[in-house]
Amino acid sequence: MKNFLFDFDGTLADTLPLCITAFREAIEPLAGRSLSDADIIETFGPSEEGTIAALLPDNESVGMTAYLERYAALHGNWPAPFPGIPELLHYLKEKGAFVGLITGKGPQSAALSLEHYDMGAFFQTVQTGDRSGPVKEQRIAHVIEAYDLDPAETLYIGDAPSDITASHACGIRVAAAAWAASADVEALQALSPDYLFTSLEDFYTFIHCLFE
Repeated sequence: MKNFLFDFDGTLADTLPLCITAFREAIEPLAGRSLSDADIIETFGPSEEGTIAALLPDNESVGMTAYLERYAALHGNWPAPFPGIPELLHYLKEKGAFVGLITGKGPQSAALSLEHYDMGAFFQTVQTGDRSGPVKEQRIAHVIEAYDLDPAETLYIGDAPSDITASHACGIRVAAAAWAASADVEALQALSPDYLFTSLEDFYTFIHCLFE
């Protein structure tokens, strides 16, 4: 495999708790009600713009501004990506691999996190989500076509069941990233990913073996 397409939240960094906390702090005062983790998570799929539209349909613009403000302010509580991720991305670039980021995050929060973690230079393309709903399959297909990637040489790495279905729909292999506390290993296994890793150490070994 020569082409590696990564998810962000829960794959490169443990930022799902950051997203949930920022949503809660931004939206609860505007909505006038408390929001559980489940309330927030069940709106995931679209980018943040779509999530806020679902949680705060009458005040979306103010909600989005508040969310980005809280996301940026709270980011310091999640100061680094998963240990070794920058080194792994650097290794792939050194080996001449194509490295892309395909995330469901909106463009603004993705840019904030890439800047905070100083990881933007690792990616030859950054594809973000859409307010209308899940678009991972379309984004993968676009990158394959736009960069003339061979699907047989392309691997997607993500932590969500939808990452598995989107990858297989595009005819590429997928590695289920189950090293975050938020990963649902059983749900990932049920969709038969090509690979499943419950530790970053095992994933590192796998990547290095590809280039030996």
